[in-house]
Amino acid sequence: MDSAASPIVTTAKGPVRGFWRGRPGGDGSSAAFLGIPFAQPPVGPLRFAAPVPPEPWTEVRDATAYGPTAQRGDKGETLIPEPSIPGASILNVNVFTPDPSAGPALPVMVWIHGGGYVDGSPASEWYDGRAFNRDGVVTVSVSYRLGFDGFGWIDGAPSNRGVRDWIAALEWVQENIAAFGGDPGRVTIAGQSAGGGAVLTLLAIPTAQHLFHHTISLSGALGDIPRERVEARSRLLAELAGCTPDLDGFRSVPEKRILQLQPKAALLGATGVAAATDVLRHGLPWGPVVDGDLIERPTVDALRGGAGAGKPLLLGAADDEFTMVLDDLRGRLRLIPGSWLLARVLRDRATRRAYLAANRPQRRKGTAALLGRYVTDVVFRSLVVRVAEARASAPTWAYRFAWVSPARGWALHCLDVPFWFDCLDEPHVARIAGDAPPQSLATAMHAAAVSFIRDGDPGWPLWSLEPGTARVFGAAPADPPISPTAYDNALPLA
Repeated sequence: MDSAASPIVTTAKGPVRGFWRGRPGGDGSSAAFLGIPFAQPPVGPLRFAAPVPPEPWTEVRDATAYGPTAQRGDKGETLIPEPSIPGASILNVNVFTPDPSAGPALPVMVWIHGGGYVDGSPASEWYDGRAFNRDGVVTVSVSYRLGFDGFGWIDGAPSNRGVRDWIAALEWVQENIAAFGGDPGRVTIAGQSAGGGAVLTLLAIPTAQHLFHHTISLSGALGDIPRERVEARSRLLAELAGCTPDLDGFRSVPEKRILQLQPKAALLGATGVAAATDVLRHGLPWGPVVDGDLIERPTVDALRGGAGAGKPLLLGAADDEFTMVLDDLRGRLRLIPGSWLLARVLRDRATRRAYLAANRPQRRKGTAALLGRYVTDVVFRSLVVRVAEARASAPTWAYRFAWVSPARGWALHCLDVPFWFDCLDEPHVARIAGDAPPQSLATAMHAAAVSFIRDGDPGWPLWSLEPGTARVFGAAPADPPISPTAYDNALPLA
């Protein structure tokens, strides 16, 4: 390959042309290949089907722009800039590599985006693998079907289509990544939020174990939806759409109509306070389903039973993932005792008392801060503890992200992502992290990620050797960076 020309790589299905960032062979240069299909467009007879490998091609395929996304429409200003791109070929990968023709083969990170399993896109500048390429890691970001399309129950269709998309993308990596300079024997799957939940889900699936070797779950949010609950939502969606709840019925409903109706179907008729607290009581409405087939049992149970025990796991969460959603209510909540409001959602008195006792510093910040921390702990931080404890002696490292954004006032959801990717200079970062986020923190976090991807060890004590221990990123200057009590205030919910 002529290093001065656009890079061309021949995949198992045909050749693709990418583009260089920087002078080929120069410091910091890398090549990007965008929108490469790992499956055929899930439309027509393939709508709601398991992913089908793409047809081969012979002409060089342009791979210089992001492919279509499963996310549709303008989502407005979101915490992570994840644009929607129209089109049918939504099952695609993006590959970022230092040099596809160089050797030896490099470790690989496969990134799964978040978005609550209903939103999100791999076409984000934050997910560009430039910094990982600089440090000798080939990076791949993948797309997958979302919402009902990816996870709804349909009589006559395979379950967990979104999960099957993840597996198909990882199979593509195994078959093709060597052509891009990556080592298929050193693949780390990583993701944030729903993507972090995807990592844990895959770690617990026996039939997926051969596709990856290390795992990183950032602020992981699990699906683990009971089959009967997703079936009830799907039947309600069919009723709202005026179709039968089978393959022919749902295929008769336009995609746009499904997207309009799926939020209402997700609530199963709940209104008011019940609707507002549904996620706390029942979890996310759409996502991986415990179907007894691909996913045989809930993720933490599977991990406790030894699934994925041979694979290193790095996981953690931010201190106040979603506390910011209550910022506008701080004034109104100020005069309402936090213990009284907490009793409305946390019924068990002993657990409630233990939680309040463990979170006295947060209580002093006000009722909104306490409730926001509770939401964070229910969905994210208690899961870190449950997963780490379930894995027992399996190699597990925990972190805690504690740096408070001067722009948002919290160590909030998504704030850590540009630190892990070492992309603080991306223009959208200032909206969430302020004008001068600390580069030293990004350097430390990114280095830990690279070390884990390369060697399977981020550089601090294992949870199993010192239970409860985590690396605290963004700790106050007077606090130690390694803490044995990093998740103690979430323990009552674990």
